[in-house]
Amino acid sequence: MSRKPLIGITGRRFQLSLIAGADPRYGKACMDSFMSAFAVRVAEAGGTPVHLPYDADPADACDWLSGVIVTGGQDVHPARWGGDASVVRDIDPRTDTNAHDPERDDYELALTRAAIERGVPILGVCRGLQVLNTARGGTLIADLPPGEIPHLSLQSAPTDGDAEHVVTFEPGSTAAAVFGPRMLTNSWHHQAVDRCGESLVVTGRTADGVVEAVESPGAPILGVQWHPEWMENRDPAMTWIVDEARKRQERAR
Repeated sequence: MSRKPLIGITGRRFQLSLIAGADPRYGKACMDSFMSAFAVRVAEAGGTPVHLPYDADPADACDWLSGVIVTGGQDVHPARWGGDASVVRDIDPRTDTNAHDPERDDYELALTRAAIERGVPILGVCRGLQVLNTARGGTLIADLPPGEIPHLSLQSAPTDGDAEHVVTFEPGSTAAAVFGPRMLTNSWHHQAVDRCGESLVVTGRTADGVVEAVESPGAPILGVQWHPEWMENRDPAMTWIVDEARKRQERAR
């Protein structure tokens, strides 16, 4: 019997004190949190979701996993990509989920590099796209200026996005094969790719030129700036990562 491919999914770590109604005696204890929508969509696509805490060694995890999803969240620390580190607030990321989290950066950058080195398919989502670009030596736009296209949308998840937020994909790219020539997407980001990292190319943009998809030609590596797990209609990105993971699993037999 064929086993379903294991898809690793990253998350974040914070104190129980942030949860309304939590027993205050345990307030300083930490918990690992993962967006359940990823697990739901991975399972629907035929994979087995595996949540990855920071303690799951990246190299060891990639020896078992058939695919990896690096998820959304707070900004990557600007020191990782040569940005202005003076904007970083001196706040414990365990008590503020919007604060920069060096431990999460360490983990996801190492996991991304380990997956690429081993040929494990990887899908970067929102922050995950930026982690992917940073891991390959790329840079980011620190704060997108306001414009006609809403990138930091006021809509609530799940949603297929604002009508103006249409991503156009490069003909012949993996992104175009997965999503078609263009697609309306949701959007909740204020940073974006500036200079692409090594081996990465831009294959999706909105009309204002903001990067919405990157990939590595000839490799199962795809980053998207929107949230496929929170699209109201099923997003083919989730099917793509499971299908690529299954191909890798079959090649390994």
